[in-house]
Amino acid sequence: MTGAPGKAGPLGEGPVVVVGGGVVGLCTAYYLTAAGLPVEVVERRGLGSGASRGNAGWVCLSHSTPVPAPGVVRYALRSLGQPDSPLYLRPLPDPAFVRWLWRFWRSSTPAAFRRGYAAIAELNRDTFDLFDGLREDGVATTLTRPGMVHAFLSPAEARHHLAIQRQMADGRYPMPDDVTTGPEAHLLDDALSPGVRAAYLVDGEGVVDPEAFARGLGEALADAGVKVHENAEATGFRSTAGRIAALRTTQGEIPCAAVVVAAGMRSPHLLRSLGQPLPLQAGKGYSFSVELDQAPRHTLYFGERRAVASPIGGTTRIGGTMELSGNNNRLDWRRIVAVALASRHYLGRWFDDPDDLVGLIRDPWVGGRPFLPDGLPVIDRVPGHHNAFAATGHGMLGVTLGPATGHQLAEYIRTGRRPEALAPFRFDRLSR
Repeated sequence: MTGAPGKAGPLGEGPVVVVGGGVVGLCTAYYLTAAGLPVEVVERRGLGSGASRGNAGWVCLSHSTPVPAPGVVRYALRSLGQPDSPLYLRPLPDPAFVRWLWRFWRSSTPAAFRRGYAAIAELNRDTFDLFDGLREDGVATTLTRPGMVHAFLSPAEARHHLAIQRQMADGRYPMPDDVTTGPEAHLLDDALSPGVRAAYLVDGEGVVDPEAFARGLGEALADAGVKVHENAEATGFRSTAGRIAALRTTQGEIPCAAVVVAAGMRSPHLLRSLGQPLPLQAGKGYSFSVELDQAPRHTLYFGERRAVASPIGGTTRIGGTMELSGNNNRLDWRRIVAVALASRHYLGRWFDDPDDLVGLIRDPWVGGRPFLPDGLPVIDRVPGHHNAFAATGHGMLGVTLGPATGHQLAEYIRTGRRPEALAPFRFDRLSR
């Protein structure tokens, strides 16, 4: 790990305590340590055990977009009463949930989507360079860059998606000029079935084994002397005059010079104790792993069904769905079946009957990805507290944006000056 010991800039003595052992928290701890700051990490379970564990592992530019996009609310309303829909909305008798949906709808205008996309793209600008730097420093990122094949059942749908992606890319990363159609489309990846009638390849898009990446970051931190408190739940803070003096945990207090809350769906509870409510909702995603006779060589996006497949750890991880049904981690088997059925349109009949899935798939997983109503994370100092920071709300982009978030936030904490790339992710935008 690069960097030399030094003082914690405007923070004073003591460690920076990072709450959250997912990719975002671990990357933040890594870059703080590399900058020479003493760091400790607190994780209520094991490192990488939350939303970082079972996701598709994408490190990508072409799909780094806010979820509230034009038309998404109309699409969600059509899912009412249809638990097999790619986007499933189950209304709750909760005023906070209703307010969140209202703000989500207000954020789905074309102008808001363009602003959000541009903000993410700017933060994402150095993502692959940062991954290269981690690898050069000895972190086992597991990153490969096979490219991403976007597969469709309809040429018209494929051309529509490509046109939107080319417009949004605006030269920031390479996009193909046209789609491959007809019998040649499924040849872009040997795992695709002849039912795929149109496809295009975005070169250079990457994939990691997210659990192994988190483990690699944890090992690098341990080698650098960072103390990691696993199975320790953060319960609150001891503060004086707007400064955090210590983090309270189930294992006792940890005195600190600063604290970073990067605890995913656990973040609102901690931030509320600092007088800063955060309207996070869990966007539940599902995945599982399977041995296919013909495994994909690329990451795959199944256009019409909004499902995905990734080559991870010698198997194929298939995932998808966005379920807005409250902040819980209940696994609805119907959603696993829906993802598997969606994949058959693109991968062929790798199973015959849904009853066969129990014996075919491994590691069925559900995870609550933390979403703010405008689809952007918060990466900022906590208002009213000089030495408290937050990095949460990354939704489905935690793996992609983890290094960039950690790198920029570490600079902010070290110097006390907010990097320009973090301006769109301020707390105060949520109160406007």
